[in-house]
Amino acid sequence: MRQSDYNMKISWVNALFLTLTPIVGFAGAAALWNNYGAPGIFEGVIFVSMYFACGLSITGGYHRLFSHRSYEGHWLAVLFYTVFGAGAFQNSVIEWCSDHRNHHKMVDTDNDPYNAKRGFWYSHMIWVMTVDDSQPNDFSNVKDLQANKIIAWQHRNIFKIGVASGWLLPMAIGYLYGGIPYAISGFIWGGVLRTVAVHHGTFCVNSIAHIFGTQPYDDTNTSRDSWWVAFLTFGEGYHNFHHIFQADYRNGIKWYHFDPTKWLIKTFSIFGLATKLKKTPQHSIDIAILDMKIKKNTQILEQSSVDSAPYVEKMKSTRDDLRSAMFSLHKATNEMKQGESKNSDELSAKISQLKQNVMDGETEIYAIFKDIRNAKPNSA
Repeated sequence: MRQSDYNMKISWVNALFLTLTPIVGFAGAAALWNNYGAPGIFEGVIFVSMYFACGLSITGGYHRLFSHRSYEGHWLAVLFYTVFGAGAFQNSVIEWCSDHRNHHKMVDTDNDPYNAKRGFWYSHMIWVMTVDDSQPNDFSNVKDLQANKIIAWQHRNIFKIGVASGWLLPMAIGYLYGGIPYAISGFIWGGVLRTVAVHHGTFCVNSIAHIFGTQPYDDTNTSRDSWWVAFLTFGEGYHNFHHIFQADYRNGIKWYHFDPTKWLIKTFSIFGLATKLKKTPQHSIDIAILDMKIKKNTQILEQSSVDSAPYVEKMKSTRDDLRSAMFSLHKATNEMKQGESKNSDELSAKISQLKQNVMDGETEIYAIFKDIRNAKPNSA
């Protein structure tokens, strides 16, 4: 379907908001600089603090808690996310999550609200600035959210809450700090410019993270992992992982992955504000990575004149054995942690053997990959 075939109309409210906020923000910053000098510590602190409060409310609240239920949030956490999420000016929890659940359910199709296959600018922001009359949103996929009183309250009062938390709050902080000049500075730096920054940070996940990066876990959709997008988006740039393991409260799974959202949720859990954090078993992640490597090596065979049958069969057999060993090791390790086994010595021996089986399987599969790379085409 061509772009012209969609029943798209301009949403003038959204289009004007996305167009005017950067103009007002940069013009305001220039006027402040001209009248009061270069921005200083206050401007930096108010911008960064509001950027984190509103941005993390989108990633930790709207996205990982409300859209994917990757953990359970205390009502205080829900209130924080709804108040400062409104200040991000990305619509209500109900609207945002409905679109996002549709995105995951129908990714890269005509029914994906921000389908990356329609082009970078469409998935980045044009989709926000338009309305498709052929696909009205009835919110039938977010009934669980509509039942929450705090979320329902936010939906009814989204603009009022957004203005209060996103613009008036930094303005009030500025006024208390240093009067009218700082109130204006708080509005411009902590309010308008911060809104623009959070907007485009979020938009990068919909656009860049579906166009540039790697696909170590799955290539059946356009999602990609990118560490530098993660740096801009509080960890959301590990998007290929997220699309295959949506319920995981983490996006960056390694300790060194930049994922402030994961760190916030973990910190909240220490104080009882987040519970039942969902985490994908490591063996499931390892198998997904292995399957992608097998797929890529199979493609190497298909592009060469090598007889692929023996290699493909061997990869499949080794993969199945390795998957079985990984699953059994995961199950046995859980039994040991939970003290379910009556004979701990026997279980320890079993775990040791399973670990060896996994190591042997990994050695074997990587030896097959090496053989594939070194394989010579059959002579004619």
